[in-house]
Amino acid sequence: MPRITTTDGSQIYYRDWGDGRPIVFSHGWPLSGDAWDNQLNLVASNGFRAIAHDRRGHGLSSDVWHGHDMDTYADDLAALIAELSLNDAILVGHSTGGGEVTRYLARHGTAHIAKAVLLGSVTPLMLRTEANPDGTPLETFDAIRAEVRADRSQFYRDFSAAFYGANRDGATVSRGLRDHFWLQGMQVGLKAALDCIAAFSETDFTADLATIDIPVLVAHGDDDQIVPLAASAPRTAALLPNAQLTIYPGAPHGLSGDFERAFDTDLLDFIKS
Repeated sequence: MPRITTTDGSQIYYRDWGDGRPIVFSHGWPLSGDAWDNQLNLVASNGFRAIAHDRRGHGLSSDVWHGHDMDTYADDLAALIAELSLNDAILVGHSTGGGEVTRYLARHGTAHIAKAVLLGSVTPLMLRTEANPDGTPLETFDAIRAEVRADRSQFYRDFSAAFYGANRDGATVSRGLRDHFWLQGMQVGLKAALDCIAAFSETDFTADLATIDIPVLVAHGDDDQIVPLAASAPRTAALLPNAQLTIYPGAPHGLSGDFERAFDTDLLDFIKS
């Protein structure tokens, strides 16, 4: 299986499909690169090279004790881009992956990157603070940590409902999709899962966003129960020098159904333009 080795010895697994301009996907918590399978197939079938890695501690990457923070996630992404000699690439990040992409661009620059997509991104800051009153209270994340410690298997099953909007009236989210979420979650090491909660919720990307000088598609569902819209996408777009903001009415956090089809169309249009 294809892997790269980072400077601290961690092994990062990735899949690499197709040929052409590289499109690199970063996944959300507590998932793996498998979450992007439909989009990998989509872009590879349309003449692009589709790449998705499993974040350290997730999926088939090393289940290490250390490095579960945004700086290290960004450095791991940089190591992947360097190892594969990627240029003129487009980065696509969902949720935590949006934070990873943002920190990569701020920390490593845009010399190898032409565009980016932030979908349901945790930027600019999820946590409620005096400066971010629309954020999510720390108690919410503490409760998530407690449930993951106590019974992460049941937590992931329950969490998948809000993730995909399966708890809304008229929802048609399949049991299979929610089971796929659970399966990916159970592949995450417990230390990695717990540390990543702090990484995605407490990292402030405000300064990072202002440094990004490439075109960025900021996409978000307005019924996102995981990364609420008010504190995320509009503020992210306002901080970016060159942003295109797209809001999907009624859409949840995770890709499924009409939301996924609409995003796929927008993704192809953006990477082809």
